[in-house]
Amino acid sequence: MNSLVYINSSNHLAKSALEAVTYAKKIGGTITVVATGSVDDATLGTLGEYGAQKVLVDRSVATEDSQQVTRLIAKAAESTGAELIIFSHDLVAKAVAPRLSVRLKAGLVSGAVDVPNASGQVKVNVFSGKAFGFVSVKSAKKIISLLPNSFQPEKTGSACAVEAFDGAAGAALIKVVETKMPEGEIPLPEAELVVSAGRGLKGPENWGIVEDLAKALGAATACSRPVADIGWRPHHEHVGQTGVAIRPNLYIAAGISGAIQHLAGVNGSKVIVVINTDSEAPFFKAADYGVVGDAFEVLPKLTEAVKKFRSTPH
Repeated sequence: MNSLVYINSSNHLAKSALEAVTYAKKIGGTITVVATGSVDDATLGTLGEYGAQKVLVDRSVATEDSQQVTRLIAKAAESTGAELIIFSHDLVAKAVAPRLSVRLKAGLVSGAVDVPNASGQVKVNVFSGKAFGFVSVKSAKKIISLLPNSFQPEKTGSACAVEAFDGAAGAALIKVVETKMPEGEIPLPEAELVVSAGRGLKGPENWGIVEDLAKALGAATACSRPVADIGWRPHHEHVGQTGVAIRPNLYIAAGISGAIQHLAGVNGSKVIVVINTDSEAPFFKAADYGVVGDAFEVLPKLTEAVKKFRSTPH
C-alpha cells in the first residue's frame, strides 16, 4: 500500500508529525510525506528515520488556507498513487481532511487511536472518549487522522531525500495579518506531562505554584475554561471539549471540579491525578489517583518531592 502523510511544519517538526509517520510505518508499504511550512530540508529529511522514503515539500502553500492545502495533497496523492492519506488530528486536519475526502471520494476516519485490525477496521474514540468504536472504510482511497500521543515515535531507518514539489495549489484566499505563538517551552498538544489548574487557585497571582511544579517535572501548564474566560490564563492553555484536547502520559489537575466538558478534553490521558478540597468533586470518579487537600499545600510539597527525587542519584 502506498501511503501519503501530510506534515504541517510551519514552525518546527512537531512530535505529532513523527507519530504520524510511525503510524504509517506500522501499517506498512511505501511512505511519502508531503509537507508545507518553513522547516529546512535537513530537518524534514529526518522523517526518513521514522519510516518515510521521500519528502515532497511545497513552501508556497499557506497552511492556514485549507483550500490550498487540499489541492496540494490531492496533487501529491495523484503523483504518488497513494491509497492511504494520513494526518495528525489537529486543526489543519479538521479543516482539510473532510474537503479532501469529498475531492478524492475517499472514506474518512477521524481521530484514530490504533492501526487497522486484521479486518481493516480502525479503532476510534467515541462519546467524548468514554468508549471505543471500530470504523470500516470500503472506498478505494482512505483517509485517517491520528489522535496525538496515540503512538510513540520510533526510529527505524535513516534520513531520506527531500524534493521540491509543485502542488498547483493556486492563489491563497486567506491573508494572515498577525501570528501569535503560544508561550512556554512545551507546546500543550505535544506535552507528555501536563499540570493544570482551575478556579480553586483563587487568582492569577497564585499560578506560580502550578508553574513551579510544571518546571520541576518538565511539563506544560494548562487550565480549565472558566480560568481562561476570566483572563487568568491565556486561551491557548484551555483544555477541554471546547479547548485543546490532550492525551498526555500524566495529567495533574488542581482545583478543577471536573465538569463533563473538561473531562472530554483530557480523559485520553494515561494517568490522571486530581487534587481538590471537595471529596465529592466529579473529577475524582475519572481519576487514577486522588488527593483530597488544599492545592496551596499539596502542589509545593509535590514540587519539593520531585526536585528531591531528581537530585538523588539512581
